[in-house]
Amino acid sequence: MGIRRRSWFSGNIPWLFAGRAVRSFSQALLVVAVPLYVAAAGYPTLRVGYLLSVAMVGSTAMTLLVGILSDRFGRKLVLMAVAAVGSAIFALSTSFWVLAAMSALCSVRGGTAGSGGGFSPFYPAEQALIAGSSPDEDRNAVFSGLSLVGVLAGAAGSIAAALPGVLQWRMGMSALDSYRPVFWIAAMSGFLVVLLTLPIREKPLVGPTRVNGTQTKMAAWKLIGRLWITNGTIGLAMGVLGPFMTYWLALRYGVGPTRIATLYTAVNLLTALSYVLAPRIAAAMGAVRSIVVTRMGSVVLLGVMALAPTFFLASVAYALRVMVNSLGLPIRQSFVMGVADERSRSSVAALGNLPAQAIGMASPTLASYLVQSVSEEAPIWLATAALAVNAALFALLFRNIKPPEEEKADHRETDDGLPY
Repeated sequence: MGIRRRSWFSGNIPWLFAGRAVRSFSQALLVVAVPLYVAAAGYPTLRVGYLLSVAMVGSTAMTLLVGILSDRFGRKLVLMAVAAVGSAIFALSTSFWVLAAMSALCSVRGGTAGSGGGFSPFYPAEQALIAGSSPDEDRNAVFSGLSLVGVLAGAAGSIAAALPGVLQWRMGMSALDSYRPVFWIAAMSGFLVVLLTLPIREKPLVGPTRVNGTQTKMAAWKLIGRLWITNGTIGLAMGVLGPFMTYWLALRYGVGPTRIATLYTAVNLLTALSYVLAPRIAAAMGAVRSIVVTRMGSVVLLGVMALAPTFFLASVAYALRVMVNSLGLPIRQSFVMGVADERSRSSVAALGNLPAQAIGMASPTLASYLVQSVSEEAPIWLATAALAVNAALFALLFRNIKPPEEEKADHRETDDGLPY
């Protein structure tokens, strides 16, 4: 993947990769289990939407808290605290509101198939630690490696999500009781994350990087403002393409946890290829163009999925859509961390996604309403339109901004007498 041997095996990176693997396993397990558990408990469609919306409110609050506190008190300390609190929640009963707290603190929305656990209250601290632990030239590859580890662990979590179905079939357990082992697995995963975070060392924060006397890091609020404009549209899609997708597939095609878990496992494994290719695409096309092209490709495939008449065809379109979209995911994360002042990276990661999270709070409920009042495909069409607008805005606002490694490459070409 182009990561130097020294960067791959030394320092914080192995521990950060291991922590991502454990979290991704747990998130992929829960993204299938939680919505289906609520449905098995007899709650109506709108109730599922309410739970996911409440979970996103809590997740947004946690993300902001993690981002702000990480830059002030240290990213390692905050990362450990969130993992410990989230794990403790799972020791409680699985009532509706406890499930909502679980979903917020333990990042159910971060377990969407193919995401590699990249979206959760952990990410402002994690992304800043990753960026600070790798040279600019390796950053795209390291972020892609992080996503690769996450997606492979997510595949294992998706396999484990079939456990309730196996327990019901083989051992005759009730639908509700069969989900309880899943919640205990998630609890143990959180405590393991705490242990894996202990060896991480944080470097002292320094000033913005300069190339030939020119500052290459954007001021925090200037960068956050542009991210607010582009990410506002993502929020509409987040609630539809996150945990609600599990419920939508079950409702639209009448499939259960075993078939959905199988689909998510296949998607996670196929997406691993995307994360291997992502650094090469970024090097060939540039970060911004790579992000825009992959986002538009995923928009087309999402529209195809909405039209699919069978679960098999929908699964194929969904898998391809996630693969294409995943090409741009680590590039985008690396790009934002690369152009942000390293002293405020956690705050940028948290605050930059605030509009997406704020709008995303209501989108699961909106998606539930559209299913009941308009059509089963309506939420997918809403997500498709929102992602298309997002790609256009990102191209408009970031087309002239380059991360440090691209700035350095331009300066080297100029020094060699070559044109840009």
